Amino acid sequence: MRFMVIVKANEETEDSVMPTTEELAEMGNYNEQLVKAGVMLAGDGLYPSAKGARVAFDGSGATKVIDGPFAEAKELIAGFWIWELPSLQDAVEWLKKAPFRAGEVEIRQIHGPEAFEGIMTPEIQAQEDRLREEITSRNQ
Repeated sequence: MRFMVIVKANEETEDSVMPTTEELAEMGNYNEQLVKAGVMLAGDGLYPSAKGARVAFDGSGATKVIDGPFAEAKELIAGFWIWELPSLQDAVEWLKKAPFRAGEVEIRQIHGPEAFEGIMTPEIQAQEDRLREEITSRNQ
């Protein structure tokens, strides 16, 4: 199973306060453990919402662009990981080892092919497989 681990933003991350050298080293060591264990597939921090935008869709196909910053820091994302583990409980156990001292982190399972059973046509599955192969070959 793949999981997205979502690190919630706070006032400091939204104010572009970077981690200390010590905090960065701790996170680097934690990431190294994740990689060596074969858990971590990807992960990065995100710039504050002031450097972002949202695109709202109104149901008819029209769009509206909303430039950041966005109001509620606690509803924003400061960073993420993509992990592969056998279960949600395994993801929780890995996250408990993270060097965070405060804040909140959310874990969400990523849909696999089983989620689309019965609605995925062979043509759509072939397209999905081709796109995954293309992405994988680009990242090598």
